Amino acid sequence: MAPAAASPPEVVRAAQKDDYYRGGLRSAAGGTLHSLAGAKKWLEWRREIELVSDVAYFGLTTLAGYQTLGEEYVSILQVDSTQGRVPSRLRRGILVALHTVLPYLLDKALLHLEHELQADGDGAWPSRGSLAPGARGQSGTRRWMRRCTAALTEQQQGTLLRAVLVFRQGLGCLQRLHVAWFYIHGAFYHLAKRFTGITYLRVRHPLAEDPRARASYRLLGLVSLLHLALAAGLQLYGFRQRQRAQREWRPQRGLSHRRSYTERAVSRTSLCTLCLEERRYSTATPCGHLFCWGCITHWADTKMECPLCREKFLPQKLVYLRHYR
Repeated sequence: MAPAAASPPEVVRAAQKDDYYRGGLRSAAGGTLHSLAGAKKWLEWRREIELVSDVAYFGLTTLAGYQTLGEEYVSILQVDSTQGRVPSRLRRGILVALHTVLPYLLDKALLHLEHELQADGDGAWPSRGSLAPGARGQSGTRRWMRRCTAALTEQQQGTLLRAVLVFRQGLGCLQRLHVAWFYIHGAFYHLAKRFTGITYLRVRHPLAEDPRARASYRLLGLVSLLHLALAAGLQLYGFRQRQRAQREWRPQRGLSHRRSYTERAVSRTSLCTLCLEERRYSTATPCGHLFCWGCITHWADTKMECPLCREKFLPQKLVYLRHYR
């Protein structure tokens, strides 16, 4: 009897099992570094430790030509696009690189670019780049990126910073869209496997597949697509609202800068902690802190967290207090 293609529930269980073992390996490697070098070094190299752990896990399994622990758990095997051969070593190497190394490099590059644009475009506000682990040691790539951003005008830097944010959010939406598409069609659970054309076959006697399970996954995929569309619509609506409020608020901010210190002497409780001016168009974060509308929306464009308590929030969760000073 010819081997049958793995069902979506088997692929999902294998991925979940792999994530479980990868998490254990990451935790063990991080705990070892923490014990030997201390908390500071662990914080500085945490992402690199996770990358090395993931590469080691998939290098000893997929790259070496063996099943991962998750694949062995559900008895499935990787095959190439012909559905009849085990993927070549080159194809497996590309799969591991796309699944582990590329996300790390993308995240690092976008984070460094965001830090440089914030430092160049708005040096008065605190930048996470100045607090990021490893910021003191400037690599050649970081210096090259700084030279490139320094050559841009302030308007170009602002546009590029917004583009970086949109690109980050777009990557997350692409991942969610791909998972929803998997639930509907049941072919590729990871983007890396879609790019390399690697799928799964059962290596045990195929069991009778419950048609209700496939129907449930398709329904889940449709619900995921609907949720993604609603989330994208809300983000677009919030972005337009912030842009309009910033245009209305900018002239008022210019007037506030021209007032003397004695003319704007107010109690400390009515000051915005971002611009250190009297709050204009008071706006509350979900955690309850008050800022100027323009200050907090500009902050939330790149750092979706409260400037004071660092609690994460979505920009659309900001509350504009129309009649509150």
